[in-house]
Amino acid sequence: MSDEKKQILPLGVVLQRRESDHEWLDYDWSVASVLPGAADTEDWKVLRSGTDQEGDWTQFHAGTLPLEIFRKETEGYKFNLTLERPSVFIVLRESDDEEDEHDLYPFLVTVCPYEAQDYLDSGEEIVESVPMPEAVMAWLADYIEQHHVDEPFKKRKQKKFDPRKEGFDKPPPPISHKYNRPSS
Repeated sequence: MSDEKKQILPLGVVLQRRESDHEWLDYDWSVASVLPGAADTEDWKVLRSGTDQEGDWTQFHAGTLPLEIFRKETEGYKFNLTLERPSVFIVLRESDDEEDEHDLYPFLVTVCPYEAQDYLDSGEEIVESVPMPEAVMAWLADYIEQHHVDEPFKKRKQKKFDPRKEGFDKPPPPISHKYNRPSS
């Protein structure tokens, strides 16, 4: 068993851009896929483009992010692998720069559905998922095999509430009439 607390696999994020029919948006963006072991890039690179029944599209390698997995989070990874479609979750953020060529950029990749849900709950980011590549599934399954420890469920015992222990059996403090004088 390895003593590493975490492992890292670089994942390239492929974003797809389509022209939008919406009057306020130039493009619709979505995550097309991830590329395990992709090299880091400074600028976005066009991977391919084409036309289909929905119109013109272009796919970009928008960046490479580290997929970090941790020993303490194997429960979430294990759950993800049991799903009908195990997924990689990509957290996207909107660009604050008006002059930026791209509306969105990849911020984080994770294979923990609980972490992805936290980002969804915040409402600040966009979270999309793509099918997990076979190579990532094998890498993740191996990590889970090495590090996962089932935590036994421990039910807490209920304690009876005793108001005397909380001080509810004492009379209230006397009311000071100093501030409650009638006005003359």
